[in-house]
Amino acid sequence: MSRKSENTRTDIYARITDRIVADLEKGVRPWVQPWSVRNMSGRVSRPLRHNGQPYSGLNVLLLWSESVASGFMSATWMTLRQANELGAHVRKGERGATVVYASRFTKTEKDAGGGEVERDIPYLKAYTVFNCDQIDRLPDHYYRSPEPVAKPLERIVHADRFFDNTGAEVRYGGDKAYYSAVTDHIQLPQPEQFRDTASFVATRAHETLHWTSGPGRLNRDLSHYRKDRRERAFEEMLVELGSAMLCADFGIVPELEPRPDHAAYIHSWAAILGSDTRAIFQAVAHAQRAVAYLHDLQPKAEAEWEST
Repeated sequence: MSRKSENTRTDIYARITDRIVADLEKGVRPWVQPWSVRNMSGRVSRPLRHNGQPYSGLNVLLLWSESVASGFMSATWMTLRQANELGAHVRKGERGATVVYASRFTKTEKDAGGGEVERDIPYLKAYTVFNCDQIDRLPDHYYRSPEPVAKPLERIVHADRFFDNTGAEVRYGGDKAYYSAVTDHIQLPQPEQFRDTASFVATRAHETLHWTSGPGRLNRDLSHYRKDRRERAFEEMLVELGSAMLCADFGIVPELEPRPDHAAYIHSWAAILGSDTRAIFQAVAHAQRAVAYLHDLQPKAEAEWEST
């Protein structure tokens, strides 16, 4: 890879990290309640591409953050070219949002002995998208408020069934929520102890994402979780990201009471990201992998629920 390409990649990492750190330093977690705008009250989702397919990974966080900052009502985003192909145009003076595309390519090189070897080289490309609120003359369906995916009670029932399908053991009692790696179980207070059922679902999502770290599952090494503040903060950041994605998949908007340790975590997250521009990319990649793992544990009919 050329020095110019490497510098471009580094700049992308830095620009995105700086944006997220700025939110955290204001005490704002950009992945929390990104759907508070008016027409999303009936249908919560991840950000959507022009063809209706949801974004994944870091792009979810980037576009949620942009929606909150700009007050966009639409969940759908597209490139300038895609808008033009639909006979629409981005209004003059509108500023686009950055999303990223990560992939790999294979390069053949000479080794020390003169033979040819193939190297797998990752690359990162940034491009710009615009929210439908910034675009005129789109087909009418881009401007219509989407219908609710399901009634609120149906969403909660589906979420409970989703977690039951994972096979994770849950024990109820006490006033604390946690995942015990020693006994491989999730401990939760009784559901009626939560302020509402959406908060219960979000907490169960959080602890189930910790559960995905276990051996025979995703095998995240949490051996220093109790002693290493950085490792603990990193794990908490990735499960928060994953929990936000799952709640969006369920169509649930939890309004969680701040936990006593959240202020400390936010400070730690800002410090981690400020010292390592790739940390948020790694955290979101782990979160996406954990969410996908839980979805893969669902029977086919369950997996198709969210697309109906």
